[in-house]
Amino acid sequence: MIEIDGSQYSGSGTIVRQAVMFAALTGQPVHIVKARVRRPKPGLRPQHIRVVKAVCELVNGKADGLFQGSQEVVFRPGALEMGKHYCWDIGSAGSTTMLALAVLPVLAFAPAPVTVELTGGLFQDFAPSLFHLQHVILPLLQRMGLHVEVEMGRPGYVPRGQGILHLSVKPVVRALRSLQLEQAGTLERIWGIALSSHLEERRVSERMAQAARQVLGGEGHRADIDARNDTESLQPGAALALFADLGRGIRLGADQAGALRRTAEAIGKHVAKQLLEDLNSGATLDRFAADQIVPFAALAEGGSHFCVPAETDHLLTNAWLARMFLGAEVRLQGHLLTVHGVGYHDGCA
Repeated sequence: MIEIDGSQYSGSGTIVRQAVMFAALTGQPVHIVKARVRRPKPGLRPQHIRVVKAVCELVNGKADGLFQGSQEVVFRPGALEMGKHYCWDIGSAGSTTMLALAVLPVLAFAPAPVTVELTGGLFQDFAPSLFHLQHVILPLLQRMGLHVEVEMGRPGYVPRGQGILHLSVKPVVRALRSLQLEQAGTLERIWGIALSSHLEERRVSERMAQAARQVLGGEGHRADIDARNDTESLQPGAALALFADLGRGIRLGADQAGALRRTAEAIGKHVAKQLLEDLNSGATLDRFAADQIVPFAALAEGGSHFCVPAETDHLLTNAWLARMFLGAEVRLQGHLLTVHGVGYHDGCA
């Protein structure tokens, strides 16, 4: 049994999600202690419990310690025997995108295509947005050989959640392919999506977009931002996502969700500045994609190379877990991230 100290590196729920995912793929039981011990609300939250239960369902696993506030989890994976369709409700505004990213590596090596309906939050702080997953992460995974599609059934925001995400995955024929993205090309365009629900009268989508355009315009960039007004969400909410296409299949993203006393103008300025920071760093992965790609690159065959904006706790966390479970070699030298994958396929590394 692999022992994991959940207070290490980011000390976040990422450790729980990634450890359970790697355990499911490798068949190694895992014992996690001090889970999220340094967070304002320590221990497991509903979204972490839902991830562990979902993975248990996919691999006939067993888990102990699954209750809110628990700081200790034992997960014992079973055989990889999946159905064809699953419906998982987080029961809160917890991130459906983080749940999707946690189960994706397991679903990728299923014996047959699988569809999943996830209910919870699609836009919130401290988690990838649905737009970032769709437009940044998925194109990278598809280039690696993962056949996956994500669609939004309904937006979901803090505090109510109740958004719907549809995930479709076809099995990988062999090991995932490595990626070599060491140098960005020339900026081709900046574009984005400004979404708000039940806030059309206050012109929230247009105001987010206009504030972002002003910041980008100050640096000489024109941005094509699609302002969308939604009425399907069960509560008001907003989110802005911006993307920079750099050629060679490289796309950087930045986003932020609405929050109490956070103005549309503040969101637009924040997201634009964040995108510019990563763009000006010469990175080929934005700060969020950098840590999210590590588990997939570690499972892939051969060496993947990326240029990242900066070292983050989440990046170091995912590198640590990839070494622990797979023996993958992950190095960060300055801005160059190198991942030597193990060529995982058919349950073998």
